[in-house]
Amino acid sequence: MSDLMTLLEVGGPVAALGGGAAYARAKHPAAYWSTVGLPVSTVRLLSSYGSVMEACGLTVAPSRLRVLAVKAMTQREVRPVPPRRGLIRPTTTGLRIRLHLVPGQEPVDVAASAERLRHAWGVHAVYVTTVKPGVVELRLVGYDVLRRVRMPRKIAGGFLKVPVALREDATPFVRDYRTIPHQLTLGATLSGKSMYLRHLIAGLAPQPVALVGIDCKRGVELAPFAPRLSALATDPEQAAELLPVLVKEMEDRYDLIKARQGIAPGTPDEEITSDIWGLPEHERPVPVVLFVDEVAELFMVATKKDEERRDEMVTQLIRLAQLGRAAGIYLEVCGQRFGAELGKGATMLRAQLTGRVCHRVNDEASAKMALGDIAPEAVSAACSIAPERPGLAVAGDTSGGWSRIRTPYLSLGDAAETCRESAHLVPDLSALKPFRPDVPEHPVESTPPVVLPHPVTD
Repeated sequence: MSDLMTLLEVGGPVAALGGGAAYARAKHPAAYWSTVGLPVSTVRLLSSYGSVMEACGLTVAPSRLRVLAVKAMTQREVRPVPPRRGLIRPTTTGLRIRLHLVPGQEPVDVAASAERLRHAWGVHAVYVTTVKPGVVELRLVGYDVLRRVRMPRKIAGGFLKVPVALREDATPFVRDYRTIPHQLTLGATLSGKSMYLRHLIAGLAPQPVALVGIDCKRGVELAPFAPRLSALATDPEQAAELLPVLVKEMEDRYDLIKARQGIAPGTPDEEITSDIWGLPEHERPVPVVLFVDEVAELFMVATKKDEERRDEMVTQLIRLAQLGRAAGIYLEVCGQRFGAELGKGATMLRAQLTGRVCHRVNDEASAKMALGDIAPEAVSAACSIAPERPGLAVAGDTSGGWSRIRTPYLSLGDAAETCRESAHLVPDLSALKPFRPDVPEHPVESTPPVVLPHPVTD
């Protein structure tokens, strides 16, 4: 009986701690990492650093001076030299540590061993970035941060910068229109593309920019944000009227730049290298961000007349993509499907869209159209996105870099409320006034009567 009581006294708390740790790891990974995962991984790293580096082939033979010094002062065996380790800096999602490479090593050697380091130190993932020549930073992520997205509290934002998602290495994915002016965003139904677009609009709404929308799904995606939109087209016919106005606005801005710099009015726009950001602030026109949802609807035709209209719209979109950056006009092109079979001008338009974000798509051709020309290995990553993870996407740009990202949840009501609160920031652009959407008045909640009515009785 005493043995049973001893077993219960000792085994009960141990079982409770083990069960609590397992529950926290499954349901609250951030809390589990802070209390259990961080100390365990730190001990593993410190105790096995030298042997792990040697097993991964990240050591070099010691110098002759080092060999002589070790033999003269101690009787220990002279071991290969690993990279010099810096201080371990814990974070809410993992660890960060800098390595000073020894002569003869390069960052690609460390990156090639990232998977081995992950298993050796018991973390979810290891990412390698170059800090400066001879120094790399290892970013150890303790758990899958994309399972339940929690954006960092402190994000370096700014004008025309929107933190829209979280990368798989726990760093924020910021949509910077000054750096990447135009972007192509693809995603099938329920893939999270609309959530991504919702975050962009909600992030730009409090900023002094003009938001213009082309939503060929009769406005169901962009109509809730109408109070903040300067213009909205809900079908191809309205888009065919809106796009020439934007092209004319772009040409007027080029004339403004030429007049300010003293360039002759007849100078071709292609020869102008400056942009609106070089103008004085009181003369600088407000930036314009054009959201095009369901871009495939602009390419589809049914009659000969529709084909002529399609060619005009595509040409105007390409002109905006080619010349809009200097005029402060940025494109966010979204759709479920995008391919060369859409028609003339599709691949030319894609070539001007520097940024690429591909959510789950229904066919491999769309993933190849979005990512195949910049990072072929990212196509397979985009095609392997599971339907159970809406918002997960592969983001890349024409530099060839890519990463997995996931957008946090943002309700449509919260995004629409942000646009209503920012309605006073809609800039005064006379050319876009005919396309300003009708904004219904926000219903005022009626106050309850002071005296409650009572039914009449006989």
